[in-house]
Amino acid sequence: MILGAHLILSAYGFWLPNDPRGSWSDFVGSWELFRYGPATKVQTRTSVAHVPHDRALRIAARKAIDFPCVRFSGVQAQAIGHGFAEAAREASYIIHACAILPTHAHLVIRHHPAKTFEQIAGHLKTCATWCLRERGHDPMERFTNENGKTPSAWGRKSWKVYIHNEAHYRAAVKYVIENPQKEGKPLQRWSFVVPLDDAPPTHSS
Repeated sequence: MILGAHLILSAYGFWLPNDPRGSWSDFVGSWELFRYGPATKVQTRTSVAHVPHDRALRIAARKAIDFPCVRFSGVQAQAIGHGFAEAAREASYIIHACAILPTHAHLVIRHHPAKTFEQIAGHLKTCATWCLRERGHDPMERFTNENGKTPSAWGRKSWKVYIHNEAHYRAAVKYVIENPQKEGKPLQRWSFVVPLDDAPPTHSS
C-alpha cells in the first residue's frame, strides 16, 4: 500500500542524466554532454546524493549543457511556493512538507486517487513555472528563442521515494522540514502545507 511519496524536483542542471552517482534518466540527449558518459540510470528509489563519485567529472559535464545551471533566489522560491499552492488548490493535493532550496525542492505528498506522482510532479513544476514567469522571475527568460519558447528552469524528470507506512511518512516529513537548516537556511513555512495530524483520511493504493 502506497500512502504517499517524497518528491524531489530538480532545478535545471542540478542532476544530469549521466551523473556519476546515478540518475533516473534512460538516455543523454546532448552529444556535448554524452562525451562525459551515457545515462547512469539506477533502479533504487533511495537517495544516491552521497554516493562516492568523480566530482571533477560531474563539474566538467555541467559545463557542457546548453544553459547555465539554475539556482533559485529567495524571491524565486516564494514564486515557486505560490505555484505549488495553486497546483495543490487545483487538484486537492495533500502536501505535508515542503522545502524549496536553491537547486531543488522537496515535498511529501499523499497518494492522490486520480493522479500518478509523475503527473503530480509535472503539475507542480508547470504551476511554479507559470508563477515565475507571471512575476518576471523566470531565470530562463533571457534564453527565450526567436519563436518565443523559453527553456524550463526545471530538470526533465523528478525523483520519488514511495512511502508505505506511517513511521516512514513521519520520518520523511521530519527530513523535509529540517532540510533547509542542513543547508544553513531558516525553517520554511508554507500556507499550502497541511500538518500531518490535521490531514483527512488517507487514500491509498
